Amino acid sequence: MGGIMAFTDVEVKEAREAVIAKAEAADLFRLGLIYSTDHEDRGPDMIEAHKWFNLAALLGSEPAQAYRSELTMEMSSDDVTLAQRAARGWLAENRKKIVTANAA
Repeated sequence: MGGIMAFTDVEVKEAREAVIAKAEAADLFRLGLIYSTDHEDRGPDMIEAHKWFNLAALLGSEPAQAYRSELTMEMSSDDVTLAQRAARGWLAENRKKIVTANAA
């Protein structure tokens, strides 16, 4: 595997459920890590990873900002655009969760 961190199905499920419950930077960042690694034996999904890192960065995660920058350099501009569009769509649907997560 060469140093690539693999996440178990349980970890992926837990990370997704945490984000569904309330959006916090650490959980969003974790999803970014999951998608930037060998996710479900399909290899990395850079668009999904960028989306989650972008959202975590918006909530103030500095590591997410660094990872997002790194991914942006590796991705095509079309893929970055798709990732940003996906992040905006997620934000539009989940804004209430983010407000409550930050207010807590």
